[in-house]
Amino acid sequence: MFGKKLVRQMISRSSENANDRRRFLQSAGALGLGIVGGGVLGAGAAAAAPIAAEGPSDGAVLNFALNLEYLEGEFYSYAVHGHGLADSLTTGTGTHGAVTGGKKVPFQTARIRQYATEIAADELAHVKFLRSALGSAAVSRPAINIRDSFTSAARAAKLIGPKEFFDPYKNENNFLLAAFLFEDVGVTAYKGAAPLITNKTYLEAAAGILSAEAYHAATIRSQLFEKNLGAHAAKLSGARNILDGYGDEDQGIIRDHNANINPTDKNGINFSRSYDRVLNIVYLNPGKVTKGGFYPAGVNGSLNTSSS
Repeated sequence: MFGKKLVRQMISRSSENANDRRRFLQSAGALGLGIVGGGVLGAGAAAAAPIAAEGPSDGAVLNFALNLEYLEGEFYSYAVHGHGLADSLTTGTGTHGAVTGGKKVPFQTARIRQYATEIAADELAHVKFLRSALGSAAVSRPAINIRDSFTSAARAAKLIGPKEFFDPYKNENNFLLAAFLFEDVGVTAYKGAAPLITNKTYLEAAAGILSAEAYHAATIRSQLFEKNLGAHAAKLSGARNILDGYGDEDQGIIRDHNANINPTDKNGINFSRSYDRVLNIVYLNPGKVTKGGFYPAGVNGSLNTSSS
């Protein structure tokens, strides 16, 4: 549904500016372009979905997601295959960066290797999907650090001592803990982005990626629980709570001495994170900054600053 030329043009023209998007939607209605994919781009749809001038465009939101998918894609690709994403899948607008770190994990458990392989394939598909949807407006992969950043995160969580190093690729336990740090953030990020997306076609696609990320997160949490790594996961969860600077919503994999595979509230609903709170975590900084942590030069696109 995203392969049509018109959708690529629309996203390209509206990637970073809500006003540009509104003008394009109005023009689409005037020209009678009708239905594209599953979304209606006619004048009625544009009128029924008013756009706040100060809000990010759908393209900006999808580009923010693409930055996250680059990170997950690189992390899992190295873990399973011993190499990163193909260069042809990392170019685009903004500053193109290199990847620091990454190597193949010496998995000892066949099922965990299989889970990792499946997740790696999904993350690769997400990168390809978002790049296709965004067309020429897709941002390039920013500089990514999947070596020193994990050590910083592990030290902040007191998972290791102040002079110790954490290698996420050393063994499958370290790999699962590193994946736990990512996956829960991805789920809350996509849920937080949902209210910002105005086009129903894009919203449906984002919901599909959200559900995939939720399956990934549940798989990782289940394996950590089976390996009795609840205390380690709790430390990482606590660090995420501190970094995003908002309440105490993040949850570990054990609650009231029982398994807590699905971290929900009393209504059985998972919580959301706004994009700036997500950046607090991946930048490994609770302050208002534009780079750091896993993205030493920041992410590409207009949604690039964390919250204070």
